[in-house]
Amino acid sequence: MDVTEFDALDPDAAAALVRSWADVPRWVDAVVSARPYATTAALAQHAGDLAAGWTDDEVEAALADHPRIGDRATGTGASAAASRTEQAASADTDATTAAAIREGNVAYEARFGRVFLIRAAGRTGPEILAELRRRLDDDDDTERAEVAEQLRAIALLRLERSVA
Repeated sequence: MDVTEFDALDPDAAAALVRSWADVPRWVDAVVSARPYATTAALAQHAGDLAAGWTDDEVEAALADHPRIGDRATGTGASAAASRTEQAASADTDATTAAAIREGNVAYEARFGRVFLIRAAGRTGPEILAELRRRLDDDDDTERAEVAEQLRAIALLRLERSVA
């Protein structure tokens, strides 16, 4: 769809689409209520500016919608479909790397108490594994900021893929 079609969606349909980018209710409402947008770039800019203000609690709540890296997303909704597409490249990784990512996920969850989140689109399994290992050494504040940035990147990628 183009930005004109996005602008023409009824509010509930627009909110459902935006929620598939990132399930942050305050952000969803703000993006939808700011319509119409002159261009897709204007939509992306506004959405990105608003996402910069996500709270730690909003980011943590939105993580519930994201599967572990290497796990198949469950569900039939737009967010699950997007996760499957985004993780497609890493799904083709070799068994050794896949096992190391699974082990890294467990270590990450034990260390930080949340799923490891990374914008997987365009990254290979070895690249994801390297980032996972690097981030295991982050302090809590650094990692919290990294997770928020990764969630914003995923949301904006999903926006750009759904509104051309």
